Amino acid sequence: MAAALVISTAAVFPAFAAPEDGSESASDLNAITVTARRRIEDAQSVPIALSVVSGALLDRSYTVNTQQLSQLVPTVSYSSANPRNTAFTIRGLGSNVVAVSQSNDGLEPGVGFYVDQVYHARPATAAFDFSDIEQIEVLRGPQGTLFGKNTTAGAISISTRLPSFTPEANEEVSIGSKNLVQAKASVSGPLFGDVVAFRLSGLSTRRDGVIDNVRTGSDQNTLSNQAIRGQLLIVPSATFKLRLTADLTNFSSECCTQVYLRVGQSLRPAARQYAALAAHYNYTPPSTNPYDRVTDIDAALGVRTSEGGVSAIADWNIGQATITSVSAWRFWNWDAANDRDYTGIPIQITQHIPSRQDQYSQELRIASNGDHPLTYVAGLYYFNQKITGEPISIYGPAAAYWLIGPTTGANNTPVPANLLDGFGTDGRTRFLTNSYAAFGELNYHITPRLTATGGLRYTYEKKEGDYSTFVFGGLATTNAALLAAKLSILRPQTYSARNSEDNVSGRANLSWQATDNIMGYASYARGFKSGGINMSGLPLDALNNPALSRAVVAPEKNTTYEVGLKSRLFGQRLILNMAGFYTEVRDFQATIVDTGPTQTAALRGYLSNIPKVTVKGVEGDATALITRDLSLRASVAYADGKYANYPAGPCPLELQTAATTACSLTGQRLSGLSRVVATIGGVYALPVSASRSFVLHVDSNFRSGYYGDPSDSRYTWIKGYNVTNASIGYRSDKGWEVAVFARNLFNSNYIQNLTIQAGNSGLILGTPSDPRSIGVTFRARQ
Repeated sequence: MAAALVISTAAVFPAFAAPEDGSESASDLNAITVTARRRIEDAQSVPIALSVVSGALLDRSYTVNTQQLSQLVPTVSYSSANPRNTAFTIRGLGSNVVAVSQSNDGLEPGVGFYVDQVYHARPATAAFDFSDIEQIEVLRGPQGTLFGKNTTAGAISISTRLPSFTPEANEEVSIGSKNLVQAKASVSGPLFGDVVAFRLSGLSTRRDGVIDNVRTGSDQNTLSNQAIRGQLLIVPSATFKLRLTADLTNFSSECCTQVYLRVGQSLRPAARQYAALAAHYNYTPPSTNPYDRVTDIDAALGVRTSEGGVSAIADWNIGQATITSVSAWRFWNWDAANDRDYTGIPIQITQHIPSRQDQYSQELRIASNGDHPLTYVAGLYYFNQKITGEPISIYGPAAAYWLIGPTTGANNTPVPANLLDGFGTDGRTRFLTNSYAAFGELNYHITPRLTATGGLRYTYEKKEGDYSTFVFGGLATTNAALLAAKLSILRPQTYSARNSEDNVSGRANLSWQATDNIMGYASYARGFKSGGINMSGLPLDALNNPALSRAVVAPEKNTTYEVGLKSRLFGQRLILNMAGFYTEVRDFQATIVDTGPTQTAALRGYLSNIPKVTVKGVEGDATALITRDLSLRASVAYADGKYANYPAGPCPLELQTAATTACSLTGQRLSGLSRVVATIGGVYALPVSASRSFVLHVDSNFRSGYYGDPSDSRYTWIKGYNVTNASIGYRSDKGWEVAVFARNLFNSNYIQNLTIQAGNSGLILGTPSDPRSIGVTFRARQ
């Protein structure tokens, strides 16, 4: 393998925050501690690329969820057509087939999402608003050694604030545009002397919709989110502590739809493309400007989802080492109604997939204490997951002409207009995972300034999937051509698949502390993203049965080479970090197009593996304390990702014909990846008296253009954009503050994600950016 390693001497920068809590008297940057290697360390001494965002910065920048986190951490990209179809990527890798892979319960994300050391298996649980956060760590590259589940792209690790033995209370209320009302509160203190402390945190957010439905007069894409978390910290002795947590979050909104973006031209007959199909129904979209933010969808819309769980984290200091146990159970309930044709034409009138997930995890590890020539972390991990689903889809009176046409079959049999009216599918799915792992990592100080790190992880997994659907309704007929036409749209399937696999992954790292304030490192890492089972239907074999040979999706294997430099300069007033990397992913999980002569069902694209994807780039972060009252942050990331070998991918819309064909995407850009992303921000505190000050905060994020669909169709190009957020507050040292904030200050119009309408008529839908939001916040801390 030829590894092209790209590095740069340009200033490139993690979202390290200077004193965001307003401590204007700071003379240098505060040390930031992280747990990236499952022990508390100074971030500047950890030889991996990472970004840290403090809870204070989240509050000051009004970053209330993971989607907005990507505006502070350039290497993170977030896409979500709705909470279920949430996908993260880090350095362009993770879940690049959003609409397919993240609604497929049999696949796992490439970016691990953790809250208080507990892995969250479904990305949808990351769509909820933040509440009472201590800090967020974004770890870039494979995280297969120490973190609970193997992930090829990286991990997002959220730490919530601990219970305190000193009484405290925090309240925050914000009101703003679109009738935004958000309230946050937390209270903490001792329950039984210095042995038991508690913390109770809560959040409620509501906002009117940002898209108007001109057909129904209702707001769409509203927000309604509530969360509560309770914690107990039990410290019976100086050597033992136990943290118990229970949480519940609910999301219930008229969400989520997209609007007309553009129409692409394919090579299909003109009569089977959007312009002619829409003309047949005398249909005109309410607007062809997506930033008018209007729709006329005619089917029910709404998201009803909740998640929660309990966890217990025990730490026992036995002198030379600390033993940690992390036990957790979590659930996720999902149901949503969608209009999947995104128009006012009754093509598809019902589409939703009620789902339920239960997961159990147990981690047991031991970590050495103190700074010795040899330090270590080792442990065992178990994860169990069960997901059940009920895929439901029903078509309407316009479906037959739109999806099939006026005739069908070799004899051009006329298609009745109501052939698919009421035609639908229902069924049950069940997916089980059992994962077992043993891991360990050693750090050996070859000299006081030269350290070698090596880690290995062995993983064994078993997965089971059961899929069963049936069809109903539509025009009753015995005509063979019409029956075949109906089954080309929806076909009943029943199959079961099993899979087991094991893997050894790990990393090797060499770091050199050149001076007390400058460290360089080089690393090699192997990551492993579990395989899966297709839980959304399969292509058919020669006997029109599900092709079970295509049920199992093989695991991804990630190899990453990285070099980096971390430094503190100018008397601890500047943090400057740089990293260069080359990543190769084999058996990348992606959509494969089946063009076999025996294929008779409409389902021709399915999830499988392509031989290779590569990403190379540079990135960095800087934080500077310019004066006692002014701190600045800047980050930039450049990444070049390609499908190095993708022989049978989905054809771009402009190359699609009436027949199902595959197209080689080898050498094309990796979808969803901006080549350049940059963030700059800062905070300035202007004292107006000994006890009060004005605080100005600004963050601005630029993201260059990228393809919004894996086919790299020119019609799916999303233009680059810039978003600026700002706030100005008046703060008292008595613990209160009033602030005026603006998100998307300059009212930038951009597309967050897009969808090619099912049936490939050529219609492209997009989720427009939220318009400028202005509001006021009152905060109080006691």
